[in-house]
Amino acid sequence: MADDRHRLRTTFNAAADLYQQARPEYPEPLYDTLVRATGIEAGDRLLEIGCATGKATIPLARRGFRITCIEIGSELAAAARRNLNEFPGVEIIDSAFETWHPPGADRFDLVFAATAWHWIDPATRYQRACELLRSGGHLAFWSASHVIPHSGDPFFSEIQDVYEEIREGVPDGWAPIRPGYLPDSRAEIEESGLFDVVAVRHFDWEISYNAEEYLKLLDTFSGHIAMEASKRDRLYAEIRRRLAQRSDGRLRRHWGAVLHVARRSQQHDPS
Repeated sequence: MADDRHRLRTTFNAAADLYQQARPEYPEPLYDTLVRATGIEAGDRLLEIGCATGKATIPLARRGFRITCIEIGSELAAAARRNLNEFPGVEIIDSAFETWHPPGADRFDLVFAATAWHWIDPATRYQRACELLRSGGHLAFWSASHVIPHSGDPFFSEIQDVYEEIREGVPDGWAPIRPGYLPDSRAEIEESGLFDVVAVRHFDWEISYNAEEYLKLLDTFSGHIAMEASKRDRLYAEIRRRLAQRSDGRLRRHWGAVLHVARRSQQHDPS
C-alpha cells in the first residue's frame, strides 16, 4: 500500500498541463466554512500540502492570505507559479511535505491540503502538521470525490463493462457512495492525540462534461495516467462512441467533498 501510494502520487506531474483546466473547482461555501471555522484573517500565514497547479490556492490567495505551497512535482510546481504569479504573498516550493523544513522557527496559522492529504504517510502526517503550526493553529483537509445520487447520470455504471473488459474494474463489493455519505476522518484525527476536531462538513456539486472534457479529467487521475496505453485507448474510444449517441453528447458527474477542520491540541503547544 505504501509503495503504491508513493508511486501513484508522482504520476500527477505528467498531467501538469491539464490539471488546472480539467479538475473541478471547489465550491465557494467550502472556503467560507474553512475561514469561519479557523478564524483565519487576511495576512495570516498558510501552508498548503501538495498544491498541484494551485486549484485551491488561488481562491485563498484572493482572500489575502500569505501561502507557502509545498509541491513534489516539478512540472506541477512550475504551473502553480504561472497561475499564481499575480499574488506576491504566495511562494511555491519544490519539495515533499514529509522532508521539508521551514527556515528558522517559522510556524503557520493553518496547514491545509486539498485532495492531497491521503497521499501523505498516515504514520507521520499529523505529527508533521502539528510541528508546523503555531499555538492554536489549525489543520484542514478535503478531497474531491465521485459521488452518485439516486438521480445521477447512469453513464458511470454503464461504462463499467469496458473497465471490466480491460481488467480495470472496480473492486469486488464496490457500491456507489451517495452525496452526504462520504466517509470522514473524525476518528483518525482524534486518535492522533494531536488535534481537536472543530468541524466536519459535507459539500456536493455537479458538473456537465462533453467527451473531450471528460477524457481530460480522466487524464488527471492517477489510475488512468498509470494505465497501459492500449487499455486507455480502448476505454476512451468507447467513452467517445457512447457519448456521441446521446442527444446532447454530455454526461453529468456528481462531486462530493468532506471538509475536516481541527485545532492543534493545547497539550502540544510549545512551552
